[in-house]
Amino acid sequence: MATKRAYASPLRQQAAARTREQILKCAAELFAGRGYGRVTVADIAAAAGVSPKTVFASVGSKSDILDRIVDQGVTASGHEEAVARLLALTDPRELLRKLAAATRHGNEGQFLVHEAIRKALPAHEQAEELWERATAEYRRALCDVAAHLDTLTARPSASGEETADLLWFWFGPSGWRSLVVENGWSWERAERFLSGTAIATLC
Repeated sequence: MATKRAYASPLRQQAAARTREQILKCAAELFAGRGYGRVTVADIAAAAGVSPKTVFASVGSKSDILDRIVDQGVTASGHEEAVARLLALTDPRELLRKLAAATRHGNEGQFLVHEAIRKALPAHEQAEELWERATAEYRRALCDVAAHLDTLTARPSASGEETADLLWFWFGPSGWRSLVVENGWSWERAERFLSGTAIATLC
């Protein structure tokens, strides 16, 4: 007797995917706003308009949710395409202006993800590991840009490693957050300042 194969309804799968996205979106907003330690699965369920049971079945535990938020952020960053465009540039000033614009776009778009992880650091056992995972490709990308930038200047004002450190200091998540969140600057003002500082220092 032939066994029945389970039928996976495309509409049901799409609905499940939308539910997962809604749960992750609401969780990121809550983690970034209140802090990971102050948010419960029940809070996430209420914000997403589903039951706690649905949260567990769809995404998993609160720790699983943060893990998925990090994975989503890494996937959505689009750093490979951005770096390829930057490495094609031959004018160091243009490169730094474009780098400022690209990192602003990334940090502005990934703001909730970064905040969610930052505020999880005191309460989540693996938060530091998650932060490293969320930013490792970002840092490597800036190292690649730094190496390219040094080839465009006859006598670089900094060594390759120092240039990479400076780009991370200016254009990494902490640099943007310091100006925009801690000091209340607009993203546009921060971009102009960071771009101008980098050009004045390195060019």
